[in-house]
Amino acid sequence: MDDENSPIFETKRAKGRKLHRVFATTVLVSIIWIWVYRATQQPPLGAVSGGRSWWWTGMFMAELWFGLYWVLTQSVRWNPTYRRTFKQLLSQRYEDQLPRVDIFVCTADPKVEPPMMAVSTVLSVMAYDYPPKKLAVYLSDDGGSELTFYALTQAAIFSKHWLPYCRNYKIEPRSPLAYFKSASRPSNTKQDQDYTNIKKLFEEMKDRTENVMNNGRVHDELRLEHKGFTEWDSFTSPKDHAAIVQVLLDQNEDAEGHSLPKLVYMAREKRPDHFHNFKAGAMNALIRVSSKISNGPIILNVDCDMYSNSNDTVRDALCFFMDEEKGHEIAFVQFPQCFGNVTKNEVYGGSMRVIFEVDCHGLDGNGGMTYIGTGCFHRRDILLGKSFDGESRIDWKMENDHKETPENMIEELKNLASCTYEIDTEWGKEMGLKYGCPVEDILTGLSIHCRGWKSVYYNPNRKAFLGVSTTTLDQTLVQYKRWSEGDLLVLISKYSPAWFRLGKVNPGLIMGYLIYCLWAPSSVPTLYYSIVPSVCLLKGVPLFPAVTSGWFLPFAYIIVSITAFDYLEFLRCGGTTKGWWNGRRISLYRRTSSYLFALLDLILGSDLSFVISSKVTDNDVQARYEKEMMEFGVSSPLTTAVVTISMLNLVCFVGFIMKSMLMDKVTREVYYETMAVHVVLCGTLVALNMPLYWALFVRKDKGKIPDSVTVKSVVLALFISTVLYFM
Repeated sequence: MDDENSPIFETKRAKGRKLHRVFATTVLVSIIWIWVYRATQQPPLGAVSGGRSWWWTGMFMAELWFGLYWVLTQSVRWNPTYRRTFKQLLSQRYEDQLPRVDIFVCTADPKVEPPMMAVSTVLSVMAYDYPPKKLAVYLSDDGGSELTFYALTQAAIFSKHWLPYCRNYKIEPRSPLAYFKSASRPSNTKQDQDYTNIKKLFEEMKDRTENVMNNGRVHDELRLEHKGFTEWDSFTSPKDHAAIVQVLLDQNEDAEGHSLPKLVYMAREKRPDHFHNFKAGAMNALIRVSSKISNGPIILNVDCDMYSNSNDTVRDALCFFMDEEKGHEIAFVQFPQCFGNVTKNEVYGGSMRVIFEVDCHGLDGNGGMTYIGTGCFHRRDILLGKSFDGESRIDWKMENDHKETPENMIEELKNLASCTYEIDTEWGKEMGLKYGCPVEDILTGLSIHCRGWKSVYYNPNRKAFLGVSTTTLDQTLVQYKRWSEGDLLVLISKYSPAWFRLGKVNPGLIMGYLIYCLWAPSSVPTLYYSIVPSVCLLKGVPLFPAVTSGWFLPFAYIIVSITAFDYLEFLRCGGTTKGWWNGRRISLYRRTSSYLFALLDLILGSDLSFVISSKVTDNDVQARYEKEMMEFGVSSPLTTAVVTISMLNLVCFVGFIMKSMLMDKVTREVYYETMAVHVVLCGTLVALNMPLYWALFVRKDKGKIPDSVTVKSVVLALFISTVLYFM
């Protein structure tokens, strides 16, 4: 093919789609069969006597929900798409016309997001294989901390040596924290000497930064090193401070005389009487401030823990934006959110591998990968509210000067980052990231799709970004509570996929969004299925057909086929058998706690808050995490809910075993034949909860379930099971 006319990325459809569609059809037939059973068959006498027909009706409603939700999940498995880029062609055609790229790194609290982690991420994106004159890196410090600013000043100095080292030896990753943690000493004598020198410089920078962190303030003699420290005084606090904008690198050169990217620190103004709109507000301030400094037509945003793991990521993204045939349709390019600290068997399901290896490719096939808030390249003009008109092409030959930021512009920049600037404007509504939702990323991406734009999901072999996953159960549950609460808010927002622009957005894309928007409501049928069949097992009330009945077949097929498919899909995505089992457990915990509390919060009108996941882990907690021991050592409503339901299932299963032991052989056989599905469900729930029971009754370390949670959960489980048993 002629290189002058060939595309600079290609799209391939997944293999085996027809086979999957046949399988999905058989599952759908079984689901409908189950619905017919519930609708046409009379409930067993024990399930209706005493006014308990709601047990049967509840099962029907739960199964109706599960079936419809399963149909939604097929939208991302119907037409998965895979992408490949041709970076060499990009360089041949556009090397002299490559656009400026502005990179936003967001941090909010130095206590939960260590400054060394944040500046290592900054250094990793400064070192991209990309013309440094066309890169500008911005660190948004939403905590307005002088500790973070000090760390960035030290990183600016270190970058003059780090970038030449990265360039000369083509190392990966280019986060110094990650590199020195994983790299072995080079065998080459010259590189070994340079390695020793650069590591020494890094350790000295790290020691200085951590000493300041331990002191809790920047001492007066250190404040003299940069004029920017005059922005902080004794009245400055994380929630009450003026806007701070400091350009740390601008037209500077590294130790070898090569240009360095721009480096800018920004802390937007915070005042107690102004709502700051969390991360969305910070991103919008960055968009405005950067427009006056570098104004790159492409914007990359990453969280402070998501360091660059690949040198080619910018060029990969540009292969999509600059493609002559389809580039003008693309609003953003999303990379997967991967984690470098996930254990082999994913004790908390932290990799989300099925989401990123299956769901996201399916969303891409429907023309609309979601924006997930980090590792995403955007077109600036589209973030500013531009709608697709079919001719929305960027002139990539536009001026690419790398101008110096004049000193007298700083006050104008501070005004752009003030808390009053957005009053009576379209910011947060029609411009920038959307406000009013804890998952501003999902809402923003959805609004972009509703304006007619497409997005791309690119999942290269070498992961583009690596971050820090949660290391305790409570962190995991809190994180999913925020996500599910935010997704439910999206469902009832102006841009709801359920009704906004119906007929103009790909139906598969609408279904894909609904998968996540309905996380929270899914808690109700899951909770019902986790409790009622177990209690009925103890009571001896059958809610499922007997093994000898023809109606048993669809239930058996669904249980076996869906479980097998789920397991094989997880293995195909690179997981392990134990990792799959751990994932089933965490999925159950999320649905019966995080999603449930998210739903209740929204119904009861509780205040929504943006909770920052801590990136600081206690040494003992970290040691248990690396051993894949679940961490229960926090008393919270989420943990209490999980333990209570687990104890209820244990009580019911033990009661069933004791009850069956007292039966004669014939009665026991009939009992097992009638209650087979109940036994499988309750037994599986008990098996999934074995680590929890171990933490409840055996473990003595600090990661065990707290005594207060144990008492509350046991009492609640006994109370609920007793009430339901005698109803």
